[in-house]
Amino acid sequence: MNEGLIRSSKGAVTGFQHPIPVVTTLVVPGYRNVSALGLVRGNAIRARNVGFDIMASFKTLVGGELKGYTQLLASTREQALDRMIEQAVSLGADGVVAVQFSTSTVLQGVAELMAYGTAVKMAPDESA
Repeated sequence: MNEGLIRSSKGAVTGFQHPIPVVTTLVVPGYRNVSALGLVRGNAIRARNVGFDIMASFKTLVGGELKGYTQLLASTREQALDRMIEQAVSLGADGVVAVQFSTSTVLQGVAELMAYGTAVKMAPDESA
């Protein structure tokens, strides 16, 4: 699903390019919503890693970023987004608006991350 990486000026991966616009706003700038196709969602459930837990316990003594968990959550978020976008594309959507994320604990050490939004058909906004 990912067509390419989006990188910062220093080369860090900051996101992925997707085949349709995905925004947290109610409309994609320059377009108007023609019709709402419905709720789309994607989720990913991940368990903590014992190796990460051991390193994190040491890191809490000295402070700083827990990079293993940062990478785990970033890949989980992208997987949930990809699944949401797959569902939107299968409905024939031109974009997904009002995207939000939700997390919940499934079991101790196991968390779900869900991405959800509204799949829409769009047209260029001629009044802009």
